[in-house]
Amino acid sequence: MLVKICGARTEHEVRAVAEAGADLVGLWHGVPGGRADLSAPRLARLTAEARATGRLRSVLVTFASQAHTLARTAVDSGIDWIQLHGYQRPALVRALRAQLPARVSLVKVLHVHGTSCPEASLIPAYERAGTDLFLLDAATADGRVGSTAHTLDDRAAADLARRTTRPFLLAGGLRPDNRHLFDAVLADPRFCGIDVDSAARDDDGLLDAARTADLVRAWRTP
Repeated sequence: MLVKICGARTEHEVRAVAEAGADLVGLWHGVPGGRADLSAPRLARLTAEARATGRLRSVLVTFASQAHTLARTAVDSGIDWIQLHGYQRPALVRALRAQLPARVSLVKVLHVHGTSCPEASLIPAYERAGTDLFLLDAATADGRVGSTAHTLDDRAAADLARRTTRPFLLAGGLRPDNRHLFDAVLADPRFCGIDVDSAARDDDGLLDAARTADLVRAWRTP
């Protein structure tokens, strides 16, 4: 099971995530007003720090929709994955796939509002365009997406996952003590991991090795 910890802002946080046994670190870029949004130079620096750990892959998490700029930033920084966390269209996936090295994986987030997903009808188009993985995440009633700490409904997430043919990650209010709430998702053979932000942070809002290690142990232990 892959464990992605999202929203690192410092080299110390990147190292803490690695020490705790996570596999992926999310680095925000092109998230206007986001508390963890990084400039392109900082993105490149933290990507290098992740690579230096010898275990972490770096994920560019973005709301941006300019294919050429995103592709250039990905190549310049050496990022491993791009996570399209907004409501970007399949055309952006297709354009990125054409411009990026094959080693860069493309992840499209599917936003779940209660039991519905506004992107559900576009899943086949995202797959044809070159999406490698999906990420199922909760969106709030007031439209907030990403790092909301809202928990997905297990059955709704499992039903949405069955509409895809790609591997998928689960996000949305995941904690060490709520793995048991997602039996339907965990039973899907294409489930490949989790994406966590809030539950990996200490009381000062920094990504913490001990709290991340608790998550890793809880979710990797049947």
